[in-house]
Amino acid sequence: MSMPEDLRESLISRMQQVDLPLETVLYKPGGTPSYAHFMTSGIASVVTFMADGRGAEVGFIGREGLVEGINLLGPAKAPTTAFIQVEGTALRIKFAELQSELFRTTPLLKRVLESVQSQGYMLSQLAACNGLHEIEERLARWLLMVRDRVESDKFRLTQEFLAEMLGTRRTSVTLAAGSLQRSGLIKYSRGNIHILNPDELEKKACECYPVVRNLVNGLYRQGDQGLRD
Repeated sequence: MSMPEDLRESLISRMQQVDLPLETVLYKPGGTPSYAHFMTSGIASVVTFMADGRGAEVGFIGREGLVEGINLLGPAKAPTTAFIQVEGTALRIKFAELQSELFRTTPLLKRVLESVQSQGYMLSQLAACNGLHEIEERLARWLLMVRDRVESDKFRLTQEFLAEMLGTRRTSVTLAAGSLQRSGLIKYSRGNIHILNPDELEKKACECYPVVRNLVNGLYRQGDQGLRD
């Protein structure tokens, strides 16, 4: 998110750079987050868990966003859990401090609203994707989304985690990943993923990938300078 230089420097002076190991929980259902995290690397997932323990991803935030953006906008308690799915780093500030600043500072409010809007549109696209597209298309789309954010063709994601993110069975992920591997698009072994041919993988992905990519790119184009620069 971009903002004026003086506001950017003021916020950064009150922030702490933190490491975020895999599976770090950033907030839980029903509570107010202790901190707000501006991601600088890695990926945070926002997941809805059902009573039987099954979960599905409803948010996906990399360097383009503020993890707790939607939590800032009102008193409603989130029914979701946010945690780190690809280890990374963030600039962290006390949630109450950022919330207090938000409605006093128009440029900050505007940037947060832009981020939340983009995440909302992304969620609506992915909800339709999960209901209408085949698992192999969705897996290709999801792997490309991860690649864009970690800026690497190699990363680690277990089948169990992939199944949770895609809202499907682990056996379905195994079959889809096997098909992509036999086609020479990826190499997948013990949770280690190597995208071998991103251009062909994009052809295999559903139409939702360019939609989501354009939403993220639109955020990056807002203004001249962001917190992470």
